[in-house]
Amino acid sequence: MTFSVPESLLPVRGDSVSLNFSTSAPSDTAALLLPVTSDDSKVEVPVTSLAPKGALEALETVGAKGTAGEITRVVVDGKLVIAFGLGNADEIDDETVRRAVGSLARTLYGTESAVISTEFGVTPVVEGLLLGAYKYKGFKAPCQCGCDGEHGLTDVTVVGKDDEKEAFDQAVILAESVMLARDLVNTPSNHLYPAVYAELIENVGKQVGLEVDVFDEKQLEEQGFGGILAVGKGSARAPRLVHLKWTPSASKSSVALVGKGITFDTGGISLKPGAKMEDMISDMGGSAAQFGAIVAAARLNLDVAVDAWLPLAENMPSGTATRPGDVIRHYGGITSEVLNTDAEGRLVLADAIARAAEDNPDFMIETSTLTGAQLVALGNRTAGVMGSDEFRDRVAALGREVGEQAWAMPLLEEQEEELKSPVADIRNVHNARTGGMLFAGLYLSRFVGEDTEWVHIDVAGPAWNGGSPRGYTPKRATGAPLRTIVATLRSIAEAN
Repeated sequence: MTFSVPESLLPVRGDSVSLNFSTSAPSDTAALLLPVTSDDSKVEVPVTSLAPKGALEALETVGAKGTAGEITRVVVDGKLVIAFGLGNADEIDDETVRRAVGSLARTLYGTESAVISTEFGVTPVVEGLLLGAYKYKGFKAPCQCGCDGEHGLTDVTVVGKDDEKEAFDQAVILAESVMLARDLVNTPSNHLYPAVYAELIENVGKQVGLEVDVFDEKQLEEQGFGGILAVGKGSARAPRLVHLKWTPSASKSSVALVGKGITFDTGGISLKPGAKMEDMISDMGGSAAQFGAIVAAARLNLDVAVDAWLPLAENMPSGTATRPGDVIRHYGGITSEVLNTDAEGRLVLADAIARAAEDNPDFMIETSTLTGAQLVALGNRTAGVMGSDEFRDRVAALGREVGEQAWAMPLLEEQEEELKSPVADIRNVHNARTGGMLFAGLYLSRFVGEDTEWVHIDVAGPAWNGGSPRGYTPKRATGAPLRTIVATLRSIAEAN
């Protein structure tokens, strides 16, 4: 089950390598991709069916060490060999392979074709290749002189055993969902705003067999989605709420997915500083990850019922914008005093969570680029996970297993008092420098059903890489925590 995204809805998509699976290596490939390891600062060639005779000597001659992330090019018997370092052979795991292959993949542009084997696992090899080679070219005019050196995609043959083909196909599906999420986050907000975003979700969702409903501003008003409306009413572009549904025939468990979809965040009346505000195109990263996750669930035919609720809005200052001090009524009746309009994500999420909880799912996974406090507490690469203790710990552990770093965090008893408002049921910030990520999690907990195991994953840092590419993580949008969410859905399905 494949999908395509109309260019009218997503004018630019990222590039990557093109993959195919084979049980034997083609004879006419331009390059051999060779894993190597390091032992006492010496390069070693592991046992692999593709290693040409003389490769070790050639690599030693040019001083290759086999350290993690090292890329070395040599010619052996007229064949280009690109060696990628895995580091110490005793310390290699799937994440080591993903990162090493990701670093390798970024060097393949301009290489016509290549071949790689799966001795270190088909899944990390496929994910490393597709996610590492991903490049978002944006809206730049084509180079007229052929001088950019970044085009000419590589066809890579992954050589494995017959029984690895299914794992290959599943890894491709997952990587394609991550790349879709990256494309969405990377798209400038004048091209991707709530109405267009909702139309795109509906288009792709129906292609992969999902039921899709889109709530426009009139329906949101009629049904009492006060949080989404409050955030979106400062913009000329009206908000949306999208509901996607995956219903396999024999599922015994149900999961609700909720993701923040602020297509641009100025902070509203509580205006953000101008520096780096352009990165706020990434404030819909949670919705992109959840959309990619439910698309993957359908394409992988996971045996778990999934409902995704994606609130989409643009947070802008204007004469109609929500003001600090306003009181809004969320879906389901809880009222919030808005002390800071830049804490808008939790307002739209509260509506979506309350609606999702109405269906009494067994599990709920919500993710969002929610707080700068997440970066202060855990840095740029580690997500903060809050919620039901056992499920929280399980999701954080799964994140670490797939290479999306995550850490379980508490919801603080002492912040219960800070949540109270003199004029509403709760207030959206606590006006303190301490525990801001945890306060946001506590706020969201008020909208979750009592019998639902739930987690909130704050990916303010991990969803966006403002630095240089590393491993299989590109610059800009990363797609996190999509692979964590799919891993969780898989674990729930397998437990059925």
